[in-house]
Amino acid sequence: MMTLAKTPALMIQGTGSNVGKSLIVAGLCRLFANRGLKVMPFKPQNMSNNAAVTVDGGEIGRAQALQAMAARQPLSIHMNPILLKPESETGSQVIVQGKRFGTMKAREYGQHKAELLPRVIESFSEIESDCDLVLVEGAGSPAEINLRSGDIANMGFAEAVNLPVILCGDIDRGGVIASLVGTHTVLEAAERIRIEGFFINRFRGDPSLFEDGMLEIESRTGWRGLGVVPWFTDAWKLPAEDALGLANGRGNGPVKIIVPVPSRIANFDDLDPLRLEDGVTLELIHAGQALPGDADLVLLPGSKSTMADLAFFHEQGWDIDLKAHHRRGGRILGVCGGYQMLGQTVSDPDGIEGASGSVRGLGFLDVDTVLTPEKALTVVAGQHVASSAALTGYEIHIGRTAGPDTQRPFVRLQGERAEGAVSADGLVSGTYVHGLFGADPLRKAFLAELGGESSLAYNVQIDQVLDELAAHLETCMDAEQLFQIAKSRTETIFDF
Repeated sequence: MMTLAKTPALMIQGTGSNVGKSLIVAGLCRLFANRGLKVMPFKPQNMSNNAAVTVDGGEIGRAQALQAMAARQPLSIHMNPILLKPESETGSQVIVQGKRFGTMKAREYGQHKAELLPRVIESFSEIESDCDLVLVEGAGSPAEINLRSGDIANMGFAEAVNLPVILCGDIDRGGVIASLVGTHTVLEAAERIRIEGFFINRFRGDPSLFEDGMLEIESRTGWRGLGVVPWFTDAWKLPAEDALGLANGRGNGPVKIIVPVPSRIANFDDLDPLRLEDGVTLELIHAGQALPGDADLVLLPGSKSTMADLAFFHEQGWDIDLKAHHRRGGRILGVCGGYQMLGQTVSDPDGIEGASGSVRGLGFLDVDTVLTPEKALTVVAGQHVASSAALTGYEIHIGRTAGPDTQRPFVRLQGERAEGAVSADGLVSGTYVHGLFGADPLRKAFLAELGGESSLAYNVQIDQVLDELAAHLETCMDAEQLFQIAKSRTETIFDF
């Protein structure tokens, strides 16, 4: 028998969802990258309608895209081989290695997990083959033992590739001692042994006040405490992983942009740069609220289910508010699903989003959309037609949109392809391009049209916040200790 050293790798699991795993992995990616290591993020299974498009024409969770940016690595479909994109209360679109695998109910997906594990391991092998360290993020919690059979997101995956695990507990939500000790209680003995230690996240105040709490957890679990991570104040500046992280902007500027939030909002990273602008007041409007009458721009974001969210829009009475906004001379911009809603009709002849049929759109653009099975997944660059400002972004949508207003395109991509539409009065625009407000020249030109100014260097600021996050973790976690845990991963070979 001999042991063969493998690529150092470490898995961060949590006591529950939204305990800060994604942010911790992003910070550690930057921390170790700053130390000269080639680091790669990995998440076996993610659930999010906020996706990023990779250079090889696939899609992964937005959190893994941020982690890749933190690691200074290009996006790869192998960083998040399974992405679940909820389309209804009970069903999700399943993305496997960047491409659509099918749409399944939760029970049906559970029956497919065993056949998907080899694809996940294949992607992990691709990731670990060319780096110094892999930082793996779990999903939800390993304590969800009712989902343990066939698990590919937490302990099931850790066992499959022999990963050491560190457990993250969130003290901000309360009950952190119970959540960690309770996790220890419900895990199997082999799973408990795999956990090398734990840390406490999002601590407010003096961390020394929790020393007794750390000792209590250690004595009850046998796991070693690896640190207390204080609250990171600037976390809000980083792109939100899912709709739960959406928040109004912090600016209080003269340009007011309101966003009616659909029930199945998707790819809302278009909002991230706007909420960092000091000169912009960004306000999210949720169900039961009317659209304010003093907005300069109403922005309709992307949707995972355009026809369902169009019905939701009418249910809220937002169509009436939007007509009043337009009559007052207010500007409207629709992105992706929002663009489709602004047209005359949306048709689904193949029943992709449910029952086949056609519905009337909001009628602000003279275009019609037909939903198609093929999904556009493309990284793009081009120019904003009105200002000639440069832009970069991506397309991720099903459907073709055509009509007279497309003769006035919103942008031109790759120098020549006309994309999007503008109304005859110039007040209403639509585009399939996501992420365009991340381009400083375009955002500056667009806000200028609304009477505002921009001094924000968006990508520079995100990069600075990632460096600050890495420095933050350096002060409260022992990076060398973490790397030694990652290096402890070995594979046992039996030689007969």
